[in-house]
Amino acid sequence: MTTVAAYAAPAAKAPLERTTIERRAVGESDVLIDIKFAGICHSDIHQVHEGWGEAIFPMVPGHEIAGVVSQVGSGVTKFAVGDRVGVGCMVDSCRECENCRKGLEQYCLQGMVGTYNAVGRDGEPTYGGYSEKVVVDENFVVRVPDGLPLDVAAPLLCAGITTYSPLRHWNAGPGKKVAVIGLGGLGHMAVKIAHAMGAEVTVLSQSLRKKDDGLKLGADHYYATSDPKTFEELAGTLDLIVSTVSAPMDFGALLSLLKVDGAMVNVGAPEEPVAFNLFSLMLGRKSLAGSAIGGIAETQEMLDFCAEHGIGAEIELIRAEQVNEAYERVLASDVRYRFVIDTATI
Repeated sequence: MTTVAAYAAPAAKAPLERTTIERRAVGESDVLIDIKFAGICHSDIHQVHEGWGEAIFPMVPGHEIAGVVSQVGSGVTKFAVGDRVGVGCMVDSCRECENCRKGLEQYCLQGMVGTYNAVGRDGEPTYGGYSEKVVVDENFVVRVPDGLPLDVAAPLLCAGITTYSPLRHWNAGPGKKVAVIGLGGLGHMAVKIAHAMGAEVTVLSQSLRKKDDGLKLGADHYYATSDPKTFEELAGTLDLIVSTVSAPMDFGALLSLLKVDGAMVNVGAPEEPVAFNLFSLMLGRKSLAGSAIGGIAETQEMLDFCAEHGIGAEIELIRAEQVNEAYERVLASDVRYRFVIDTATI
């Protein structure tokens, strides 16, 4: 076991505080990673606040991890000391079910093991990236391409893959009209990636406050959902809508923007149930779907794609002791567009 410094929430809704945690000894198939940067995802806040149900405390959040390998187990074949690597939202799965065999570990039928707020196959709780080091099985580690700085790469391990996966699955590309709801941590990545894929990109936001940013990030159009004219002008014009927000929405109004056979995919996870009229789907053979991160192979594909196209997250680098302030600012939508912790300050 190795003792490392970390920032943890001791109880639900409690401020995070500096502490120490134990990391397991490096096993045969494990890599020890010196964490350099850890992104702050809104999911971290949901889980610290128990917004998605009962959680495990103390909790060390963080599933956007970028760092450097400092030790490898005797059986490791994919990585060597000094490699630049990342860890996303999961650190294990059953590896045997139909979904795992297809490279869809995020949909493991036995339940994937989250990077934090989960229990590993060894029966011990998992702790995330707001820490100095982490030990992860090599099969759940990805390589960060050399052309991608680690600080802007960290958020790609959640925000990047969470948006890349549905855009790829629903065939965003030339000739497709794609809308992104919300220009936040996930939304700004969806805009960058959809633009790089060649789609015509529209941002749908509550107001036009971030319009200039959206256009600079690659959006072709920017509309305010608070303006009724938006729904008149865009009715029946979109092939794909990716919703990145976790707030209540008028699903009927948004579904009306889709063409026949269009799809609206949710990657934001509201804390409360949502309701809509099924006629919104039936009148146009439309689909309302969800998508959760991506498998390990697809996550590597996403990183390679981002490196090829020069895509990184727009970040504000913070010291570890600023994490509670950062949480408040995330809740106030006061970040452009992802906080990243410099873990050297833990």
